[in-house]
Amino acid sequence: MATIHISEADAARDFAGLLARVRLGEVIVIECGSYPAAVLRPAAPPRRSISDSIALAEARSRELGYKPVMDAGYAADMEEIVRNRKPRDTSAWA
Repeated sequence: MATIHISEADAARDFAGLLARVRLGEVIVIECGSYPAAVLRPAAPPRRSISDSIALAEARSRELGYKPVMDAGYAADMEEIVRNRKPRDTSAWA
C-alpha cells in the first residue's frame, strides 16, 4: 500500500482525487508544513453476516457459471473441527 505525502493546499485543490486514490488502497498524509495534520486511509471492510456471505458466494457462482468445490483435505479438516467442538463455558461470565 503506497503512502502519499501532500500539503494542505494541494489536498484542498483536489480532495475528490485524493479520495479516489484512497479507494484504490493508498494512504494519504496531509501535512501542515513538515508535520502531519491528517491521514486518509481506506475504511475497514464491512462486516458481513453468514447469510450475506452465502448470498455473495451464490451470486459469484452464478456469475462464474460453476460452483467452487472445497478441497478434500480442507473439507476433512473442517468436519473434524465441527465434530470435536465443545460447548462454550460461560460460567465465568456471570
